[in-house]
Amino acid sequence: MEKTIPPVDHDLLTFAVNIAKEAGELTLTYFKDTDLVVEGKGDGTPVTEADRGAERLMRTRIHESFPNDTIKGEEESDLIGTSERSWVLDPIDGTMSFIHGVPLYGNLISMEDEYGPAIGVINIPALGECVFAGRGQGCYFNDELTRVSESTTLDGSCIVTSGVDYWPSTDILNRFVQNGAVIRTWGDAYGYVLVATGRADAMIDPIVNHWDVAPMLTIFPEAGGTFSDFSGAFTATGGNALATNPNLYTPIISMLNS
Repeated sequence: MEKTIPPVDHDLLTFAVNIAKEAGELTLTYFKDTDLVVEGKGDGTPVTEADRGAERLMRTRIHESFPNDTIKGEEESDLIGTSERSWVLDPIDGTMSFIHGVPLYGNLISMEDEYGPAIGVINIPALGECVFAGRGQGCYFNDELTRVSESTTLDGSCIVTSGVDYWPSTDILNRFVQNGAVIRTWGDAYGYVLVATGRADAMIDPIVNHWDVAPMLTIFPEAGGTFSDFSGAFTATGGNALATNPNLYTPIISMLNS
């Protein structure tokens, strides 16, 4: 007998949205600050006091409310809990955008429970845009239900990506262009916001970490979309990611693997 998978508790979804927005407000106090200190991490990526402060805030809020939950994030060590809930945090997705005063960075939160992906939040504080979804609750853009586009052909479709320099080869990129796709680099978390709200047709992300895309495991199923790594696996740990509407999924993933 199959286990029935229940919707996530709406109060938990509201909690996640609220702390993502609170973290966003904190980052805005540093945004475009000419005295912002930027440091390099061991992997060569930048980090700021805004990244660390936002993650610390979200961790504190979660631990205060749910002290037995596991919490994982980009900037601090994992806190392993005893409950079946696990939160994944990306305090600033798009730190390079943040550093350069570009308002397309996001605060990301996801949660999985004993049934699998349960909550996904992408908050874009500098634009006042928030996409969030709860399992069985639908996907929302601010306060309105939202869905992916209905485009059926690559010709004329809008494909976003974090940067063409990340693509495995120019041949694959050129193949999309030759099929009529329009490529734009509105990337990082904001690319997924555009796809989830039907303003772009696909997000192709050749290099990602778990925390970059964990929210998409809930957001895209609830928005009527499709999410996977380039192998076709429904995972946030594959090292790359594709989010699109169901009509374009097969042609896009076939071209990525051709």
